[in-house]
Amino acid sequence: MIAAAIVLADRLTKYWIETSVSLYDTWVVIPGFFNIVHTQNTGMAFGLLSDAPGAWRTILLIGVALAVLAAVFFSLWNLPAQPADGQKYTRLGLALILGGAIGNLYDRIAQGSVTDFLEFYAGAYSWPAFNVADSAITIGAALLVLDLLRSRRAASGT
Repeated sequence: MIAAAIVLADRLTKYWIETSVSLYDTWVVIPGFFNIVHTQNTGMAFGLLSDAPGAWRTILLIGVALAVLAAVFFSLWNLPAQPADGQKYTRLGLALILGGAIGNLYDRIAQGSVTDFLEFYAGAYSWPAFNVADSAITIGAALLVLDLLRSRRAASGT
């Protein structure tokens, strides 16, 4: 359910941006800190591989996304119905990653690029634009790391 909610939220927000904000337009929300922008990322995170040849880039990025989806789905499928305390956030983290990966994969297959629209910055420093799916993937990965650290601490008895 969590993965489905992420996919839905991602699609709705991207649709809103695509229909309401012209490509490369910027709406200042909090001056000096946060903008809504409309960009299309043909690469992967932070625009990596954006300059790679189109067909190879698309095949590679879709292939990697499908491999990640398979690994995450397999991991979720094999979790016990009642995870141990040491795995408290594992299921949530994997569900967030699954939903985010599906959201961005949909864009990549449907239009060959991913719609990004959240832009944070401070003065001359800016974070590359991202979207709801990227946020879910990042939060999910952080939860997995947190669970891993908690498991190791519990195993060591500290």
